[in-house]
Amino acid sequence: LSKREDSVCNFLEGGTLIGGSDFRLVYRHYATLYFVFCVDSSESELGILDLIQVFVETLDRCFENVCELDLIFHMDKVHYILQEIVMGGMVVETNQTEILTHIEAQQRIEKQEAGMGGAPARAFSAAKSMAPNVNLPKLADLQNISLPSFKKL
Repeated sequence: LSKREDSVCNFLEGGTLIGGSDFRLVYRHYATLYFVFCVDSSESELGILDLIQVFVETLDRCFENVCELDLIFHMDKVHYILQEIVMGGMVVETNQTEILTHIEAQQRIEKQEAGMGGAPARAFSAAKSMAPNVNLPKLADLQNISLPSFKKL
């Protein structure tokens, strides 16, 4: 693909490497990124080019000028974006506003879950501030508590 001239079309007929003559490669080149979809003959090549355009524009809005490093270091987010657009081989959403709304909701949930890691320390400090005269054990001492062993039946 990288050796093809810019003046040629963005479709390649299938061969033995991609599953046979019933399949096509539909690709789009943006700066240093290539986006390639392998589709069967029932798909519209122009529809897939439009799908690639929506995908790239959504990536660009999420990552602010998407580049190779964004795709490498945030592969989970890239997959999530693609799953918002395509599910089970079917295009389910092409409205960029709708896609971004779902992505932002997912990011809010991830931030809430990340905050749960510090929940025990926050609960401990809250209990201590509510009852300053109560002698609570130190948080470090709580980590050394051993659980009782149960006999096997």
